[in-house]
Amino acid sequence: MATVTSTKRAKLASSPKEKNKVQLVAHHLVSSTKGKQKAKQSTKPVSDDTTLPTSFKVIAGSYEKLLYGFDGSVSLDETNDGYKFELQPIFIFPAHVSCIKAVAASPNGGKWLATGSADEVIKVWDLRRKKEIGGLMHHEGSITQLQFPSRSHLLSASEDGSLCLFHARDWVVLRTLKGHKGRVNSTAVHPSNKVALSVGKDNTLRMWDLMRGKGSASTKLGKEGEVVRWSTTGSSFVVQSQNTIDVFTVDMILRHTITHPSRIHTIRFSNRVNGSGELLLVGAEDKKLSIYDIPDDPEKMPTVIAEMIGHSNRVKAVEILPLALPRSTKANAPLSTIILCTVSSDGKIHVYDLASLPADQKAGSEALQISPVAEYDTKGTRLTCVTIADGEALEHVKSVNGKRKRGDEDSEQEDEDEG
Repeated sequence: MATVTSTKRAKLASSPKEKNKVQLVAHHLVSSTKGKQKAKQSTKPVSDDTTLPTSFKVIAGSYEKLLYGFDGSVSLDETNDGYKFELQPIFIFPAHVSCIKAVAASPNGGKWLATGSADEVIKVWDLRRKKEIGGLMHHEGSITQLQFPSRSHLLSASEDGSLCLFHARDWVVLRTLKGHKGRVNSTAVHPSNKVALSVGKDNTLRMWDLMRGKGSASTKLGKEGEVVRWSTTGSSFVVQSQNTIDVFTVDMILRHTITHPSRIHTIRFSNRVNGSGELLLVGAEDKKLSIYDIPDDPEKMPTVIAEMIGHSNRVKAVEILPLALPRSTKANAPLSTIILCTVSSDGKIHVYDLASLPADQKAGSEALQISPVAEYDTKGTRLTCVTIADGEALEHVKSVNGKRKRGDEDSEQEDEDEG
C-alpha cells in the first residue's frame, strides 16, 4: 500500500526575492483559475458538451524507432447493454533514426502531431493527411518531452537543458528558455497557459513566465524531479521522483509526500466521470495504473481507490481524453466519458473507460480492479510514450454544407492565443 506523509508547512522558495516572485505569480494564477472555474460553472456540464469527439486516435512511440497509429472508435454494444471500444491500426513505420522518447498531439480538434527522439530532432506530422511536414532541429540533445498547451503552440524540452516554445503554423521559435544545468526531464504548462514548471537533472524546480519568455523563480528540490504535473484546476502541482510524489500548493508549499509501493514512470491528473472530484493516475513498475483520490480538502491525504490492471510489465505512459458516447435509447444514458490509454514495456496498448470507477469509490474502500475495454499487442515492441488525439466530432458541429469549420476554428484559436 502507498504511504502518505503530511508536511504542511514546508516551503521551497530559496530567498526573500524569490518568495515574493512566487507569491506574485501564485496570486495571478489563483485569480485566473478562479475566473475559469466561475466561467465553467455558468456553462453546460462536460456531459452536455457537443464539441467532444466521437472517436479518437492513439499514437505511440517505441525504443525500436517505430511509430504506431490507431483509429479508436466507440459504439453501442447491444449484447452487453453497454459500449464497445475498438482500436484499428492505421500506420506502423520507423519515424526516427533513434528511439522515440516523446509524442504529442494538438488538442481540441487540432491536426498536428509532434514526435521527439534521441536523434535530437522534433518531427511534425499532419494527422489528417497522414503526412510529414518537416523537422525542427533547434535542440542539441535528446528530446525528453513535448506538449501542445494549445493548438497553436508546441513546448519542447531537451537534454541540452533548454525549453523551446514554437508557433504551430510557421514553426518559428517564439521563446528559448534556458536555466537548467543539464537535462530537462519534464515540463507542465498551467491551465491558464501563462506559466510553466520544469524539473531536471540539476535537482531544481523552475517556474517560467511564458508571456515574457523568462524564468520567474527556481528552487532546489534536494532530489532529481522526473515528472511534474499541474492539477486539472491549476490550484496545485506534483513532482515525482523515484517512488515518491510531492504534492505542492501553487505558491510552492509542500503539503504531502506520497510513497508509492514501486518505482513510478508516469503520472497524470484527471477529473472523475461519475461524481465530482479529481484523480491522480500513477503508472509504475508494479504493472498497474493506480488511481489516487484527491480529497476536496487539501489537508487530507490522497489514497489509492482503484487499479487499472492487465499489463505484464511496467507501465511507461498514460494519456486521457474526454469522449462523446453514441446516443442510446436507455434511460439516463451517459453522454460522455473519459478514456485512458496506457503503454507498457510488454508491448501492449490498453484503453480503459474511467466510467468504470463508481462515484461512491472513495477513500477507505477496497481498491477496485478495472480491466481494459480495448487493447492492441505489438508483439514485443518496447513502447515508451503515447498520446491521444481527437477523431471525428459530433454531426451538428459541421457547417450547413457538411464540411467542418476547422479552418475558422484554427484561426480563432490562433487569434485567441496571440492575444
